[in-house]
Amino acid sequence: MGTLWSATSQSKWREAHDRYDDVIAAQGVSRLVELDRWYQRDLPPAIAKRRPARITHAELVKAAEWKMARGVFRARNLVLVKGNDAGVVEQTSIDALSRIPDPKAPIATLAKLDGVGPATASAIAAAAAPEIYPFFDELVAAQIPGLGPVAFTMTCYARYADALRSRAAELGERWTPVLVEKALWANSGGKAALRK
Repeated sequence: MGTLWSATSQSKWREAHDRYDDVIAAQGVSRLVELDRWYQRDLPPAIAKRRPARITHAELVKAAEWKMARGVFRARNLVLVKGNDAGVVEQTSIDALSRIPDPKAPIATLAKLDGVGPATASAIAAAAAPEIYPFFDELVAAQIPGLGPVAFTMTCYARYADALRSRAAELGERWTPVLVEKALWANSGGKAALRK
């Protein structure tokens, strides 16, 4: 894993981003490829077509499963996420997504759901507004100089998201915080790299 963060060449960032699907496949995690395809390709347009924008209970559960397959599996959190009332999930997500583009409010609102912290909340916000919200990932955060130890708190997420938004703006063109996050995650090699 090279130091991508300091690279100013768009080609290096594109190369890292273009490896994302291969790195997902290399994780060797059951259902990760399927969940990632759903998260990247199906969830964003599903949210976008609804008025008002919202997610369903099933989508929240699947997003939590994706997050855990790509990172750390926490059985208790998944049980809590599944235990949320479907109507409460939809109303909370309506409230949260109506607060876009506030940098923190959508994340904080979604994090009121049982089993949902800033990382899972950011997964939903990133699917709804990738130009504003990156997914909160520990392997990505570790590559951001000066961020310090990762804490899954709103304060840490705010610093992380600001850094990724700034990097996306510096890269220009088509770059969003989500694309920057994916490039950095692919650059890390994912959790499979930690096992080597």
